[in-house]
Amino acid sequence: MKSQKSFQENHHSGTLFIVPTPIGNLEDITIRALNTLKAVEVVAAEDTRNTRKLLNYFEIKTTLISYHEHNKEERENRLLELLADGQHIALVSDAGMPAISDPGYEIVKACIANDYPVVVLPGASAALCALVGSGLRTDEFYFYGFLPRKKKERDTEIERIKQIQATILFYESPHRISDTLQYLSDHFGDREMALARELTKKFEEYVRGTASELLEWSKQGTMKGEFCIVVEGNDEEEQMDHWWENLSVIQHVNHYIEIKQWKSKDAIKKVAEERNIPKRDVYQAYHVND
Repeated sequence: MKSQKSFQENHHSGTLFIVPTPIGNLEDITIRALNTLKAVEVVAAEDTRNTRKLLNYFEIKTTLISYHEHNKEERENRLLELLADGQHIALVSDAGMPAISDPGYEIVKACIANDYPVVVLPGASAALCALVGSGLRTDEFYFYGFLPRKKKERDTEIERIKQIQATILFYESPHRISDTLQYLSDHFGDREMALARELTKKFEEYVRGTASELLEWSKQGTMKGEFCIVVEGNDEEEQMDHWWENLSVIQHVNHYIEIKQWKSKDAIKKVAEERNIPKRDVYQAYHVND
């Protein structure tokens, strides 16, 4: 167990600040975020070119270094060294909250493991804006982000997700939005949905309707802007407790190995528990071709 008192003075190390940035309109940044970006010694940015524009707009001169999907493992050690030297770091993504469908989780985990304080600032979130503006239920929701690109992984995930009764949130890029809407329509049926694009920007748009209506709309012209897809939850009696019912034992085990990155023995144990069958039966079924 670890306990962190975020605002108790720490003379032994620097602090990692997680700083949300505007998802479109620069005026959405908070005063606290601006003060933090000015006060820290280093800003670790997903794309330094993009963040430089933000810093220049607010006349902030703090040193920038990159921290993105392709260098996060290499850069992690450097950031930890800076924190050990007592330097404070602000982590930002291109837009919104770092670590939410963006890099950040790994460095937060590393800081916690090394007893360096992590302070998260509140700020803009595209997913929450889209949820509230969708007109769908907000009392319970499930954020997924981007669906896997590979068909096998995507099919496994969608079989699980489609049983969820809470409102579901996805992210999608403009060049894939029509294909993804078709895919969701095929697997979810004609549920109520909402699309939100260009949030907080001049061309902000919400499109609300059934899956078939949104799919037809998406085919009418070139899609622009990043999309949030908000989907009505499953209102059928079927519960997500048995999301795996349409999977074979092997597919069920592979879900935990490929999607959750579990070891095979842990995946086999979990599958045996969920299916209420002996672990040896799952082991034999999974290793039948070994």
